[in-house]
Amino acid sequence: MPGLRASGLLALLLLPPPAGFAASGTTAADEALREVVAGAPSDVSVTVYRAPSRRSGAINLDTLNGFAFISETRLLELPAGRSRVRFEGVADGIEASSAIVSGLPGTVIEKNRDAQLLSPEALVEASVGKQVELLRTDPKAGRTLRTPVEVRSAADGGVVFSTQDGIEALRCSGLHETFSFASVMGLSARPTLSVVVETPVPLTAAVQLAYLSTGFDWAADYDAVLSADERSIDLGAWVTLANGNGTGFPAARTQIVAGRLNRVVGEVEPISMPGPILAQCWPRGSTSDSPPTLFLRKAGLDEPTAGRIAYAAMPAPAAMLEQRLGNTTVTQEQLGDLKLYRVPERTTVASRQAKQVRLLDRERIPVRRIYSIELGPFSDSDRPVPARILLRAKNDTAHHLGLPLPSGQLAVFARRADTRLLLQESGIRDITLNEELELPAGTSDAVWVTRVSEPPVVSQAAVAPVAPGARSDSHVVSISNALAKPIPFELRVQVAPNRPIVHADHRLEFRGGEPMFPLTIPANATLTVRYQTRLQ
Repeated sequence: MPGLRASGLLALLLLPPPAGFAASGTTAADEALREVVAGAPSDVSVTVYRAPSRRSGAINLDTLNGFAFISETRLLELPAGRSRVRFEGVADGIEASSAIVSGLPGTVIEKNRDAQLLSPEALVEASVGKQVELLRTDPKAGRTLRTPVEVRSAADGGVVFSTQDGIEALRCSGLHETFSFASVMGLSARPTLSVVVETPVPLTAAVQLAYLSTGFDWAADYDAVLSADERSIDLGAWVTLANGNGTGFPAARTQIVAGRLNRVVGEVEPISMPGPILAQCWPRGSTSDSPPTLFLRKAGLDEPTAGRIAYAAMPAPAAMLEQRLGNTTVTQEQLGDLKLYRVPERTTVASRQAKQVRLLDRERIPVRRIYSIELGPFSDSDRPVPARILLRAKNDTAHHLGLPLPSGQLAVFARRADTRLLLQESGIRDITLNEELELPAGTSDAVWVTRVSEPPVVSQAAVAPVAPGARSDSHVVSISNALAKPIPFELRVQVAPNRPIVHADHRLEFRGGEPMFPLTIPANATLTVRYQTRLQ
């Protein structure tokens, strides 16, 4: 009734769409095509590429910036001539322009991505201006009355329709009401790619559908356990696979690719996700009485199902992390300048889920314990700061490693009897073969560093080219060691590009392009390093 307001939840019980419906926006010529629905995938391969900006940290299923290359094998039964083939259940983020269908003797003429899914909201919006059936239950007779009505509006969640008696709002009569739709109006129950093909003769063929999709990512998580004598570590790693799409890929052959891939792609419009419809009126009774759940009904369902709310193609909520345990680990292969890691067993890349597969397990990797500090160009302070502890290993087979390590998150533990104690959590960059692996292992409470500046002086001796009489800025760094043994120490110094080090009283090296003093600090002693930087 006009003027009444209500709040009643509409939901939708949906069945998969029958074959034979044309896609939205089709022409008369399109509707003359034979509609063919491809079979479910009999074999799936998913290769996940990491987001270019990913370094380390947790994965958010709602903001995945990687992508995947997906290959599926499906069975087709095609008549002679032109047909519209529907591949249902592709990834939400499919890039239709990248899709390739192989295995057909004919020609692919057209490709379309059906972007709107069946849902209560989508069905009602698609019905505006069209005729549907209103199913209204007579409470006295217990019969369901079917009345043709025209949907006039579905704005702001309210549904308004017209009958021969006038304008009404859905659910305002106080009777049990729902709609029955004569067709799905070109909507898809699942994300769908449709292609128009032409074949000279009828055939049954297993075809391969391959395409790129957004909404994927992966990350590496490492755990290093330091031995009791602090001379070796056991290194393990997991690969976290993330699929933010509403489509899952069961029993898939799974690969991941590490490295920086140059990829230029336009924005992909997301598949519209179904949402609830709210009837904006209150039926008979007090406004404190919540109306019963109301269901929109699809053609073919005669009676509503009470007590259930169903949404089509709704992704599961952010799924709990699933760990795949076992003795098998990911194998690594070369892919040009990239690295391909292959999961040896088939695994399910489920919808809206992050899962882990084992990347590596290596034991007794020799490490050197090194103390270090990195001082910025303007971080002079007379307050002591603790030195960092680094565990350094060589990434080669002689040191029980010898495989590329993708960047990710690292946790370092100390082993004490049967207990692991966390020392440090940090990120780890990409490590190539034969490169040094450097693992942060916390800070020391026995080794401290103090740095101060001295007044500018005129340089007499230089370790870098400098004009005679040039002025320089003098720095003093003191490193104290309270341990009962000498320790290796690396003093790393950042300098401004126009202020290089021109004089130092200890040997100077360069690591990663930055100045570094390799030192040995005696037991229970303090070592002082002086160096000068050029002033402009």
